[in-house]
Amino acid sequence: MRLVLRGSEPRWVAPVAVLVAVLATVVLTAIPIRIAGANPPAAFERYLVQPLSSPQGIYEVLLSATPLLFTGIAVAIAFRAGYWNIGAEGQFLMGAVLTTWLALTLPDLPAVAALPFGLVAGAVGGAGWALLPAWLKRHGRIDEVVTTLLLNPVALLVVQGLLNGPWRNTASGFTDSDRFGTGYDLPEIVPGTRVHWGFAVALLIIALTWFVLSRTAVGLHVRATGAAPDAAAFSGVPVDRLRFRAALVSGGIAGLGGASQVMGVQHQLTQGISNNYGYTGIIVATLGGLTALGVVLVAGLLGDITVGAESVSLVLQVPTQLGDMFGALLMLTVLSALSWRRYRVQWRPPRRAAEDSEREEVGHR
Repeated sequence: MRLVLRGSEPRWVAPVAVLVAVLATVVLTAIPIRIAGANPPAAFERYLVQPLSSPQGIYEVLLSATPLLFTGIAVAIAFRAGYWNIGAEGQFLMGAVLTTWLALTLPDLPAVAALPFGLVAGAVGGAGWALLPAWLKRHGRIDEVVTTLLLNPVALLVVQGLLNGPWRNTASGFTDSDRFGTGYDLPEIVPGTRVHWGFAVALLIIALTWFVLSRTAVGLHVRATGAAPDAAAFSGVPVDRLRFRAALVSGGIAGLGGASQVMGVQHQLTQGISNNYGYTGIIVATLGGLTALGVVLVAGLLGDITVGAESVSLVLQVPTQLGDMFGALLMLTVLSALSWRRYRVQWRPPRRAAEDSEREEVGHR
């Protein structure tokens, strides 16, 4: 028995693989849930169904999905271009940092100026943090996986240093910044909920990304660069320049997510401003197949699980970390199952298979 490449991919393989992966994730996750003393069916009902059973729960799911929409599409753009950006976490943080700097420097700006300037500052912060790895990749051929990943803890140290130093809260002395001026508060989309206009901005960016990648020549070049860089370069596509720009766009969108989070939810910079949103964005992009629609669906699913995990923890007394484990297992099982799109199992040795084929032909004659 061995794995061999498929000559062609049957249409049924991908949906069946995803279904098998989901079922495997449910089975594997049921084990620690049971060990924690909870009933697995009741837990899954609260993980997946309960948050969507009321309007308020749906709004909380959308709120939880908002930062994942930003980081997910940011990672998807970079990966589509063949640039493996693992630094969305740091870019998200630096977007929040630069927005905080603007808000603390100009606290009395009216909303008509504060909101666009705050979002632009976040995008600049994220793109600036992505600049060095992209430059090293383009001019020094240094692996971007290493450089982008190593800059994530550096960004966290920057946040901690600022909050323990010049940006420490002047009123309470706690390690969070002063509250922003009210002009920097992203308005609610639906009054009485916490869903802010950052969600709409994320959807707009995802829609623009879909249009550019699927309906323009630039998108065609980006997809060719990621799929076959040598062939793209031979055809005259500026591969290095496209990857460099994709890296900056990716970082800018991740930084915009940080600005959205700090202006729409926290209204001040805190050490926990990012709940590993950048790392989770890699899961969102990967499970979403690096597509705009896939990012929306996976971000919504993980937002649903996040909100459900709080309910499971309160009602069934199980750790909230089981929700994170559910998402991680889902990624591992889906990626493993999707490998069957390219490979199949060959049960008989090639020589024996050929001999059997010859015998069958002789028998027919």
